[in-house]
Amino acid sequence: MAGASAPSASALSKGRIWQILWRRKAALLGLTLLVIMILAALFAPWVATHKPDAMRIAQRLKPPSGINFFGTDEFGRDLFSRVVYGGRISLTVGFLTVCISCVLGVTLGILAGFFKRLDTGLTRIIDAMMSFPDILLAIALVAVLGPSLVNVVTALGIVYTPRVARVVRASTLVIRELPFVEAARALGTPTWRILGTHVLCNLTSPIMVQATFIFAYAILAEAGLSFLGVGVSPEIPTWGTIISTGQQYAGKADWIMIFPGIAIVTAVFSLQMLGDALRDMLDPKLRKDL
Repeated sequence: MAGASAPSASALSKGRIWQILWRRKAALLGLTLLVIMILAALFAPWVATHKPDAMRIAQRLKPPSGINFFGTDEFGRDLFSRVVYGGRISLTVGFLTVCISCVLGVTLGILAGFFKRLDTGLTRIIDAMMSFPDILLAIALVAVLGPSLVNVVTALGIVYTPRVARVVRASTLVIRELPFVEAARALGTPTWRILGTHVLCNLTSPIMVQATFIFAYAILAEAGLSFLGVGVSPEIPTWGTIISTGQQYAGKADWIMIFPGIAIVTAVFSLQMLGDALRDMLDPKLRKDL
């Protein structure tokens, strides 16, 4: 019954998905870049050419070369290796932020959309959280929790929860009125089973699309927090912390900021392209034009 109500990821065959990706070169490029970056982060010990924390003061602020592909920083550390290892942290922050925001957002969205008596109160909370700019709310939460990797992930997860909750609530409001949900109620199906079997299964598409966008937003937010000095500890190499420490050498060693900046732009671009492609593939109205 669930499959007849709303488009889901299973509505497309694998062949159809690859056909659409092949026709949308930007999405295929985004997927390729994202896979490359994930593999580089996973296999960082083999991809990196040096130890990321190995200091060589005699080689400080060296421009890119055949030995140091991205140059060196103020302590003579190989920038290419630090960017590769930094990808591990930045991508992990994005992934964990998606997990936290999706779990909290889906829970709040389903409760608000399915149970009318909870809708008003939860909607007010969601709207209140979205009234603050993301970065300001993240700074406030990190200031309260304290600057650390765990707290940054927690803060960003909370910040992006309302985005998921609003989308889930809107979809749940539609799904709860569909005939198959009414039929399940009439048959005496427990509410928890209706939510898990009929409602949640039909929320896969919007959740997947939101997850890709939040992944990109989280990477940018982590970089912004680290740049402002309220994020991850400077000793931990992330793309944001590398840019933050390199800003004092702007004009003298611009590569310290340029290469991690390119990594951030590439990751965000690839995720945005994938998000657009998923939205078009999973929306039947847009899929007709593909």
